[in-house]
Amino acid sequence: MDIKIKKLTETAKIPTYGTDGAAAFDMYADESDKATVCMQAPYMYYYVAPHKNVSVPTGIAMAIPKGYVGLLFSRSGWARDESLRLANCVGVIDSDFRGNITVVVHNDSDVPRIVNPNDRIAQMLIVKYEVANLILSDELDETERGTGGFGSTGK
Repeated sequence: MDIKIKKLTETAKIPTYGTDGAAAFDMYADESDKATVCMQAPYMYYYVAPHKNVSVPTGIAMAIPKGYVGLLFSRSGWARDESLRLANCVGVIDSDFRGNITVVVHNDSDVPRIVNPNDRIAQMLIVKYEVANLILSDELDETERGTGGFGSTGK
């Protein structure tokens, strides 16, 4: 499948697949006027305070085909090593969105974390979907589970 991507800034990094067998491609942090300029070093970074969120742009827009969605997921190594994850757990990039794909990063740790431009901040999976025809009804089919909710199927 071909997906057109557009760099919205000169500093944006094109998404990449980590391996030939990877299902999702990596998205990278871009520079932004919302980043912090470090006084001790000549670079920008995003400061993520403990238990807080920071919006990190990728500088990339995509033309995801109709009938598909881009799903953003956290990177497992980032969660394990830095306690950083997507604030909304899974981001949804609809096929009609053409803006800067931005990742909202949450710091689960008790110490500040730094996100640098060009850090891999999320992975995107392109998934085919169908639009549901929602039909209002007074009755629903019976099932073995019925209305059993959380924990009703056991451990």
